[in-house]
Amino acid sequence: MHPGWRIPIKLLATDLDGTFLGGRQADRLALYRAFRRPGAPRLVFVTGRGVESVLPLLADALIPDPEFIIADVGATVVLTDGLRPVAPLQWEIDQDWVGSEAVLDAVGDVPGLVRQPVPQERRVSYFVEDADAVAEVIERVRDLPVDVLRSADRYLDVLPRGTSKGRTLTRLVAHLGIDPDRVLVAGDTLNDLSLYQHGFPGVVVGGAEPALLHATADLPRVRHATAPGAGGILEALRELSSTSHFAPEAAPVPSGDAQLVVVYHRLPFEERMVDGDVVRRRHTSPNGIIPTLLGCFQGGRPGSWVAWTTHAEGGRAEVTHELVDETRFPNLVAAKVPMAAQDVERFYKKFSKEAFWPVIFSFVDRAQFNHADWDHFCEVNRRFAAAAAAEADEGALVWIHDYNLWMVPAYLRQLRPDLRIGFFHHTAFPPADVFNVIPWAQQIIGSLAQCDHIGFHVPRYAANFLDVLRSHVPTEVVDTEHCAPRFRVHGVALAIPRMPRHVRSGDRTLSLGAHPVGVNVEAVHAILADEDHRAAVAGIGDQFAGKRLILSVERLDYVKGPLQKLAAFERLLERHPEHAGKVSLVFVTTPPAPGMEVYEEVRVAVDEAVGRINGRFGSLTWTPIHYLFRALPFEEVIVYGAAADVAWITPLRDGLNLVAKEFVTAQTSVDGAGVLLLSEFAGAAVELHGALLTNPYDIEGMCEGLHEALRMPEPERRQRMARLAEIVAGYDVDDWSRDFLEALAASRS
Repeated sequence: MHPGWRIPIKLLATDLDGTFLGGRQADRLALYRAFRRPGAPRLVFVTGRGVESVLPLLADALIPDPEFIIADVGATVVLTDGLRPVAPLQWEIDQDWVGSEAVLDAVGDVPGLVRQPVPQERRVSYFVEDADAVAEVIERVRDLPVDVLRSADRYLDVLPRGTSKGRTLTRLVAHLGIDPDRVLVAGDTLNDLSLYQHGFPGVVVGGAEPALLHATADLPRVRHATAPGAGGILEALRELSSTSHFAPEAAPVPSGDAQLVVVYHRLPFEERMVDGDVVRRRHTSPNGIIPTLLGCFQGGRPGSWVAWTTHAEGGRAEVTHELVDETRFPNLVAAKVPMAAQDVERFYKKFSKEAFWPVIFSFVDRAQFNHADWDHFCEVNRRFAAAAAAEADEGALVWIHDYNLWMVPAYLRQLRPDLRIGFFHHTAFPPADVFNVIPWAQQIIGSLAQCDHIGFHVPRYAANFLDVLRSHVPTEVVDTEHCAPRFRVHGVALAIPRMPRHVRSGDRTLSLGAHPVGVNVEAVHAILADEDHRAAVAGIGDQFAGKRLILSVERLDYVKGPLQKLAAFERLLERHPEHAGKVSLVFVTTPPAPGMEVYEEVRVAVDEAVGRINGRFGSLTWTPIHYLFRALPFEEVIVYGAAADVAWITPLRDGLNLVAKEFVTAQTSVDGAGVLLLSEFAGAAVELHGALLTNPYDIEGMCEGLHEALRMPEPERRQRMARLAEIVAGYDVDDWSRDFLEALAASRS
């Protein structure tokens, strides 16, 4: 130990490649975790890269953000927040720079010298292919106020005179009022030498360039570490720091024995409070995501299901466990993350729906962003990640679901780098110019980039994700795949001919997949095989005898376009009076969850529109719109689907839309010949060849599309339905889950 070294370190100034970013993964993660803890020293990246080349690191969820970046071998100094120049330091450097053009003119063409094709500010950088070129450059620029710096026997930088990493750091330390004795510098190449020449305590990490080791051998305050990269920095911090902040971690994050961990906001069963006791029951719908995910644990597969509970016993804050179903899934445990009701309200019903939901579906003008709520969102995601990390076996698969858990991959990768992490988006995924409206877009995309596989409903969303990723970090497309014949490649708003399959960013390869969720075809057939349900279908037919039944089943949400649909129906009755008294629209609107105030304005407008249309066109013997503002049981939705002549599903945006597939399956069960009239902005439109497509933003077009559906001859209706039935039955909900998990297991990091 060097005498007098046991002092609190207030700032670490570190080179990147080979230093802060180098060494063993375990050492990197330990160092990065230490710098995220409260009270950690301030962090400065000091690099030969340009600032633009550092941006990918700021999007990497594993790497802690520095407070400052000294880039371009000391010629650039910025605050990380906003990448704003540090005044007056940057202005002083600017005044000393003669400009790139002056340097390029002076150097001209020198054999063995190639300019580096990297972002550069206030410097000119070259690759040196012939050692004689260095002396030639020095000679050619001797009349300019510049310095020439050579490093690693390969690189040459022409800089403002007197500029170096060490000098700029010295100015920054003085500007911040920090005692130089409490600054630790770290590097690994001769390019970093100036950091050690200004009196700071320093560490040269293991495996450093021999020229740097030789140049610093006699400097009394410089330690030559044994461990490479981050491990060498940790060595120095543990020897130098007078605190236990960087002490070796006592033990790794504990792991469980689950081979598959599902991370979803909902439990695999319902909980109700009855007479002060928590009572649980199965979810009532046989269709949907939860029954499907439960099917992944049949056969005794060891697993855990991480979800929140608002019924923590005695206000307990730790995760609790209980078996999900000892008979059907003997090795599946529910890991219940306790959350107060007000936290659920804030995290899910308010912030997620007000900030992210509008952007996901390209309604950016409706988005509301609150930084305090973002911090709360991250804290909830951190708790989910910690629970998943504690459940998973070594190398297990972790399947995270949907946008309200966007930050879980980042926190989970920090805790358990051994895991194979998958993420499925149940919503749409918008293009880059829309997604990047989110103030935290960089953090979110950095978190998702920590996954091994990300699944989307359709190829367009995967392509959008790639564009967002590219807007934040350099990204290479490793390979692509054809979208046809499974998906439409032309003529639909969301169609594309090829989709990215594997992309590489930094040292990670991420696989992308299109996995449109299916329906439980057998469950639908079973419902309509039941005599009571068959009788209900016949009863609906009798109720609407002599009329064509149009069915609309959507949640109350501006994204679903209820007002546009009602306007189109009103236009149909105006333009085609022959339908008066001969069509009935069953308009089922599922209310939002309690507390979702964002939808109240839409509800009022829908109520007014329905009342206006019925009052304008109805009679004593005919009501144009039968409006049901309630959630229908799944069986009742299927019964109505079997009885309908037209399923009218026209969201302005939709990730997929399962109601469309449920309608097809219901029609197949009763040998129906209904027409599926579907928005081309629903993900299902790309998959469901045979649907009649419409643009929900075009009221005239929707009106005429509905008119066409009502008048379509039976042979065409049956031909379309046969094709739809083949598609829906050929990729059901079990195929979806199996397809995703196989892709995750095969993914390469």
